[in-house]
Amino acid sequence: MKKVLLTFIIAFISSCAFSQLERVIVERYYVSDENDATDDFGGGVPVGTVTYRVYVDLLPGTVLKKIYGDANRVFEIISTEPFFNHASDGQSFAKDFIRARYLEGTVALDTWLTLGPTTRLQGGVINYGILKDQDPDGSFIGGDNNDGGSAQIASGLLINEDPSIGNPLTLTDGMIAMSVAPTDWFSNGLTDFVTGEDTTMFGSLNVRSFYRSNQFELSNSGVLGPVDEVNQILIAQLSTKGDLSFILNLEVEFLVDGEVVTRKYVGTSNNLQGNEEYNPFLVYPFECGCNDPSFLEFDPNVVCFEEGSCNTPIIYGCLDPEACNFDSNANFNIPALCCYPGFCADRDIERVCPSLKGESFDFDVYPNPTEDALSVNVISGAPTFVEIEIFNNYGVSQMKSRIDDGELNLIQTLSVIDLPSGLYHVSVTTLYGKQTKLFVKL
Repeated sequence: MKKVLLTFIIAFISSCAFSQLERVIVERYYVSDENDATDDFGGGVPVGTVTYRVYVDLLPGTVLKKIYGDANRVFEIISTEPFFNHASDGQSFAKDFIRARYLEGTVALDTWLTLGPTTRLQGGVINYGILKDQDPDGSFIGGDNNDGGSAQIASGLLINEDPSIGNPLTLTDGMIAMSVAPTDWFSNGLTDFVTGEDTTMFGSLNVRSFYRSNQFELSNSGVLGPVDEVNQILIAQLSTKGDLSFILNLEVEFLVDGEVVTRKYVGTSNNLQGNEEYNPFLVYPFECGCNDPSFLEFDPNVVCFEEGSCNTPIIYGCLDPEACNFDSNANFNIPALCCYPGFCADRDIERVCPSLKGESFDFDVYPNPTEDALSVNVISGAPTFVEIEIFNNYGVSQMKSRIDDGELNLIQTLSVIDLPSGLYHVSVTTLYGKQTKLFVKL
C-alpha cells in the first residue's frame, strides 16, 4: 500500500518536473512594410514579412552549449512561405556580422542562427541578442541610422511601428554591447567545408522554406544570457511571410554540488536516451490547453493556457464506499488512502477516519494542493478551543497550533513551505471532538 502511494506522489510531482529549460520565447521582432520592400540590394523583402527571434530561457547559471540534430533527433525549421535572406550581406550565423552591416538596407532582417551573439567581437565589444522590451541601450539600426536601401529613402528603413512587434526598431534593436565572446565555435550541416557556401534556407543562394537535418550542430564554449537574472539566450532569427513552425534540440551544462552536469533537451519524445529530456517548449507552434496540475484536465505536454480548458478541480480521496474514509466529494481516487477497520496501511485509523468516533463539527483546508501556506477553516456551533496538528502519512506529527478562544468561524493559516512534498493529514481537535482531512504539499 505504501509503495502505491509513493508511486502516485512521485508521478504527481514529476508532472511539474524541475527543468533547467524554463521555456522558449518566440518574439515578433519586426514586420516589413512598403518602404522595406524597395530595397533591391538584399533581394527584396516582401511586405508583411515577419521577423521572429527565438530565445531559450534557462535557469540562471545554466550554460547553453549547442543546438543540434542527430540520428535520433531531427532539427527542423519550416514555413509555409520562403525565408528571407539578404542577398549581398546576409550570414548563416549572426556571429559573423560586422556591426556596421546592420545599418544597410534590410540586412537586419536576415535569417540566421546563433548562440547568443549578433555581431563579431570588434574593438573589445560584441553584441548579444536581448528581448526588445529588456534592451537598455536604445537602437543603432532603423530610421535615421539606416542608409535607406537601394531607393535611398530619406527617413531610412525599418521604421514600421506595427503594434504586434512591441517596441519599434527605431526605439530598441534587441542588441546589447558586452565584452565577453564565446570561443571554440563549431558548425556542421549548413555551410560547405570547402567553399563556405550555404545552400540551405539560411543562405541566399537558394530560396527555401525549410531546413530539416539529423546531422546538424552549432556549438561553442558555452554562453549565458546577457541578463543573469533571466538567462535568456538568442538562438535564431527567422524572417518569413508564412506560418512558422520548428522542432529544436539543445544541450546545456550546469553545476550540481560543484560537479558539471550535461543535459540534452529535445523536441521529440520517442526513445529518450540517457541524459535526454523531452520539453514541449521546443516544439512550435506551442500546444495550448490546461496547464494547471490542480485540474483533472491537466496535460503536462501543453505549454500555454487555453481559455475554458481547465474545468474540474482535482479533489484527492478514497472512492471506495466500503472504506471508513470514503469521500463522495473526491474525483481522483487514491486507493492507498483507503482505510478499513483492522487495515489502514500502518496509519492510525482514529486519525484517518475520525468519523468512527462520532465527532460533529466541520472544517476545511485550502488551497489543496499547496506549495507554501495552508489555511484551516474551522466552523463550530459555539466558542471552543481549537487545536490544529499536521501529521505526515505515517502518523508522525510535523507541527501543532492551539487557539484557546476560537471564533465560530475560525481561519488559521500555517506555513508548510519547509515540509517535504507529499500527502499530509490535518487533525483538528475542539471541545466537540476531533476530525482529520488530507492535503497535498507540492
